[in-house]
Amino acid sequence: MNRLRELPDPDHLPALKPHYAHRRPALGLGANDPPPRILLLYGSLRERSFSRLAVEEAARLLQWFGCETRIFDPRDLPLPDQVADDDHPAVARLRELSLWSEGQVWCSPERHGQITGIMKTQIDHLPLAFKGMRPTQGRTLAVMQVSAGSQSFNSVNTLRLLGRWMRMITIPNQSSVAKAYEEFDAQGRMKPSAYYDRIVDVMEELVRFTVLLRPHADQLVDRYSERVERDTPVDTPVEAAGLVR
Repeated sequence: MNRLRELPDPDHLPALKPHYAHRRPALGLGANDPPPRILLLYGSLRERSFSRLAVEEAARLLQWFGCETRIFDPRDLPLPDQVADDDHPAVARLRELSLWSEGQVWCSPERHGQITGIMKTQIDHLPLAFKGMRPTQGRTLAVMQVSAGSQSFNSVNTLRLLGRWMRMITIPNQSSVAKAYEEFDAQGRMKPSAYYDRIVDVMEELVRFTVLLRPHADQLVDRYSERVERDTPVDTPVEAAGLVR
């Protein structure tokens, strides 16, 4: 079991107006090769999960923009601390995918005014530090939510807070789809709407930030306290001072 969801109809974008969309939205901002690597997480196990359907639309767009995408399937993910030392293949796969990624998309339903337990469980299984590596630090993040009722921002606000806590670079734009049950057709495809257009906006911006920050990601998260902890001095006193002219 590879725990990746297969993306149906990856090249079919019925709600997109291609003549208004940049096929390479990050052109001129940095190297687009190799393709940006984006991990997508969703927060519901329902057969017709609107957070999963929204993530699938996002993944199709990201692939159209030239990215490589992977959607994690959390169906057999245990609760945190349920398995000793988190020794479970689903946890190992999730961490492997996070380390693989350069950017991520998190999409949760709003349930009782907050993100779902499934969504939080996935994030809780991503440690800040793991075997000398950092599965989330320095990666870009786009946040989205779907709601059964009127438009709300409770879930995206929480996801944004969690992204900051996980030391990710959360992009300014976000998506909140109200009355999600009205926004998808019988085949699970999102209908043309302002909500769909906003997801296009968010994915364009995620690609731009990921490519823009790609050559600087390591430097942006290089911290004094961690150099002390690792006993890794910088190369020269001038570089350490930073402001010496």
